Amino acid sequence: MPVKIVTDSTCDLSFQVARDLGITVVPVYLRFGEKVYRDGIDISHDELYQKLEASHVFPTTSQPSPNDFTDVYKELSKETDEIVSIHVTNKLSGTYNSALQGKVAVKGNCCIEVVDSLSVSMGLGLITMAAARLAKAGEGLQSVMAEVKQAIPQIRLLALFDTLKYLHRGGRIGRATTLLGSLLKVKPLLTMQDGEFVPASQARTRARGIERLFNFAKNALPIQESAVIHSTSPGEADSLRERVASLSSDGHQTHLARLGPALGVHGGPGTMGVVVRSEANSTR
Repeated sequence: MPVKIVTDSTCDLSFQVARDLGITVVPVYLRFGEKVYRDGIDISHDELYQKLEASHVFPTTSQPSPNDFTDVYKELSKETDEIVSIHVTNKLSGTYNSALQGKVAVKGNCCIEVVDSLSVSMGLGLITMAAARLAKAGEGLQSVMAEVKQAIPQIRLLALFDTLKYLHRGGRIGRATTLLGSLLKVKPLLTMQDGEFVPASQARTRARGIERLFNFAKNALPIQESAVIHSTSPGEADSLRERVASLSSDGHQTHLARLGPALGVHGGPGTMGVVVRSEANSTR
């Protein structure tokens, strides 16, 4: 029986990609006041960003419950006896711990491996896709897990924000709070280190910030796979995707993804990012 792959909605994989690769996506929850939404199911990208700018209520997010994972694992165990469940960094969310708790309640002979990706958005997405491709090709649990473990330290991420206010209000920037006093007129860029957002640099203009994203990808060569992410700027993102894709003569795949509601709450409008999977392990 084939290995089944599970992730959560912070991966920012499109419905089409998840379906084609057989990936089960467990939604994160968003709360606007008294109303709760399932990420990617009850609220769309456009609706989230419209609400974020128009509402006086700041939304919050919460991880899926252990029962959510138990239900998914039980359903998949009808089709397989091996599951790999890959999730957003434990430094930013309790999703990984919920998945571990959900695993405990699953009885029977199904082997479930729960993995902390130490990443987010398409960093998590690239790792999950790599696992799903092997699973779809018929590889067993050992091979899939070896690919995941190899991919995690190869993922590098840089994000450009119009403002850090959404990350700050959501309590998701860790050590980057030291920048808050100096970012009034600059565009902050954050990277991930050991599963946390940390300051990378600043840009005086958005155009310069986007150029920093491109140079980040350029400096990561050789690249196996990459992605450009945006919240509300598809034109800029597609242009950057084409530039990043042109970096490799062997035509590595460069995905275009949109920052979903669960992460858009913390990134806000105007967020853009580049994720690369390099061929050598990055230093964390």
